[in-house]
Amino acid sequence: MRVALLGTGIMGAPMAANLARAGLAVTVWNRTADKAKPLADLGAIVAPDPASAVAGADAVITMLADGPTVDAVLFGPGGAAAALKDGALVVDMSSIPPATAKAHAARLAERGCGYLDAPVSGGEVGAKAGTLAIMAGGTAADFARAAPLFAPLGKATHVGPAGSGQVAKLANQAIVGITIGAVAEALLLAEAAGADPAAVRQALMGGFADSRILQVHGNRMVERTFVPGGKVSTQVKDMATIVGVARDLGLELPFSELGSALFAALEARGEGLRDHSALFLELARRNGRA
Repeated sequence: MRVALLGTGIMGAPMAANLARAGLAVTVWNRTADKAKPLADLGAIVAPDPASAVAGADAVITMLADGPTVDAVLFGPGGAAAALKDGALVVDMSSIPPATAKAHAARLAERGCGYLDAPVSGGEVGAKAGTLAIMAGGTAADFARAAPLFAPLGKATHVGPAGSGQVAKLANQAIVGITIGAVAEALLLAEAAGADPAAVRQALMGGFADSRILQVHGNRMVERTFVPGGKVSTQVKDMATIVGVARDLGLELPFSELGSALFAALEARGEGLRDHSALFLELARRNGRA
């Protein structure tokens, strides 16, 4: 299988590396070319533009910043879609609005190409380890075709028709964003009351309040080290999409709405490139404990 991967950032680079190590013929492209060059050491071909990258590929993975970026890379001037071979499968593993995913599926179907929206959870750690949770929307046939792609990347689940993968990712991001807020509040409460927040975190681990966020992000909060895995800016984008989709559906989601506002306030302070666990800093500032 010949695979093109477009977008070799924090997530895309280790994903491309795992595909190459699994023996697939991989071509990569990134807007900032230097980020793609190290993959050549693993046998990947580094293409100069998206169209060149996808020419002749059986499958194309996009791992890009947001919906407009995916739209531009696929369908903009010199975009990849025009260079796809008949029957190619496009797997968008970016996090984009469900409506955008549905529109892309329709446009690619007109070109005779398959499509899955397959966003992921697991962050940079999961991308490197090949243990990502992959939520795929599309046809069962296209999901089956993608099995050789997903196997080196993590565990894939088919969750419904096109757009459903993005809905599942929004559900994931709602849980992540709200839980980051809950852990931040709990550790801030412990600190303000005179307890050792590191010891409180240890005491909670293994109990009913335990979670990966308490384990990983809780430690970042205790140590106040916020080197990004998942960025604040990405969480802002996803929380805003959650709120927007909920409103379109006539849903009131107060926890998501508050989380969206808090992450947006953190980004407005110029901290959008920190890890999203830095929400702790926003709450600490609001309580005079920064």
